[in-house]
Amino acid sequence: MRVALDPGGHGAPPRVRRLFEDGTPSSPPETLPDLRAVAALEREHAPRWVLARPRSYRPLLAAGVELGRAHDVELVEGLLVAADGRFGEPHGLAAAVARLQGRVPEPDPPEVDDGPPTLFDARAAGDELADVVAVHGAQQRALAGAGPGMRLLAAAESAGALVAEEMTAAGLPWRPDVHDRLLSELLGPRPLPGGRPAKLAALAEQVDAAFGRPLNPDSPAEVLRAFARAGHELQTTRSWEIKRVDHPAVAPLLAYKELARLHSAHGWAWLRSWVHDGRFRPEYVVGGVVSGRWATRGGGALQIPKAVRGAVRADPGWRLVVADAAQLEPRVLAALSRDHALAPGEEDLYTALAAREFGGDRGKAKLALLSAMYGQTSGGAGVLLATLRRRYPAAMAFVEEAARAGEEGRLVRSHLGRTCPPARAGHEQPAAARARGRFTRNFVVQATAAEWALVLLAELRGLLRGSGSPARLVFFQHDEVLLHTPAEAAQESAAAVRTAAATAGRRLFGDSPVRFPMQVRVVEGYDER
Repeated sequence: MRVALDPGGHGAPPRVRRLFEDGTPSSPPETLPDLRAVAALEREHAPRWVLARPRSYRPLLAAGVELGRAHDVELVEGLLVAADGRFGEPHGLAAAVARLQGRVPEPDPPEVDDGPPTLFDARAAGDELADVVAVHGAQQRALAGAGPGMRLLAAAESAGALVAEEMTAAGLPWRPDVHDRLLSELLGPRPLPGGRPAKLAALAEQVDAAFGRPLNPDSPAEVLRAFARAGHELQTTRSWEIKRVDHPAVAPLLAYKELARLHSAHGWAWLRSWVHDGRFRPEYVVGGVVSGRWATRGGGALQIPKAVRGAVRADPGWRLVVADAAQLEPRVLAALSRDHALAPGEEDLYTALAAREFGGDRGKAKLALLSAMYGQTSGGAGVLLATLRRRYPAAMAFVEEAARAGEEGRLVRSHLGRTCPPARAGHEQPAAARARGRFTRNFVVQATAAEWALVLLAELRGLLRGSGSPARLVFFQHDEVLLHTPAEAAQESAAAVRTAAATAGRRLFGDSPVRFPMQVRVVEGYDER
């Protein structure tokens, strides 16, 4: 059974409409007394809830109501629009309704907070429940003709939306006192607002002394001019380019850049803004990257630097279960191309490849595989790629065909059907064509890896809910998940992660011999190995 839901809010009660699996209504719309009635429907029928957008889940979570399964109309519309070769076109509920009515969709409105709708707020106009029912029905018809892969992708993307909202609600355990101590150790005492921490100020003075005049190390233009005066013409102030220069300012400048990045991105201002009541609650954007990887709206959740990971600590009596997939993208390539010899068993893939092909040099093996997936041919990569072409022709042919399709302006799709953006005008120019080929070469692998991760999240969430586990998913980035769990349930939670990973592999690739092992550790702090 499916149930379309408008959670109401701001004085409006929740409304539902029961649907058959094909999306056609099976009963008239119903008005519920409150969100507790939604919880009762969940307990009695465990339906697949049809929601307008990921944020529709937010008021339910605030009321203590969790949903088991969902179909997210806006996320699925984005998948279907891209599959038609119209990536990036509006895919919100209003845009989907416009398409059904033969109108040109307006641009999607910006994300808004959850305050009362205003006179010109799209949420205030029309019957959202009726719109959700109509668009969902059209999407079910489209998915019925799209094949099992796209149907699985739609379900996984929708499950990801539930996970994302639940992780935001739960929050990542974060100790402000530990964060403050780590910053003080690295940067010096907390400065006055607008001032530089002591260690940054000292490094800035060293840079001034090395150049023989004062400059602002935060200004790329000033840094480039200073190096030019010293006889070093640089194109950028990127660290890798500065490292090539032989000058006494290089060491303090690089140290300054690293600490300044920490101070700017995860310093005391970040701590005040993002950590409350011992929790960091980023807002995740499911499918926020073209490959299907997630993004966030502020907070830098997907780039927590190692320097402050020690602040991520489990509550007393609890543990963190930290798990990441070992060499996920190369294993996905092996499964996609059916070149199974590339990824035998659960051993470290790069070490095994190095022993077979590169005289035990793990670095060469890793560079070879990354070059194959990202299209790098410079330096020594060309020789390494020749070895891969000889020993793993199917894997190499797979990514090279994806690159060729991109260069020719064709669309490529992930294993389940996520579609890459179409070629832009001028892609036929040789440089642009090669650049798009490098993009599509990696897209087919990275997007499929993102699908595996989505299915992993859905399976893991299902295992935890089904067993009544108190463990909660609290963090996810690309191929890594964190659970917050009572200490006595930690090993059970770790086992659930491994089971979910194996199931995700089977869901995507059937009885493929390629395995997707998870490196799991049970710790009190995220920085512990």
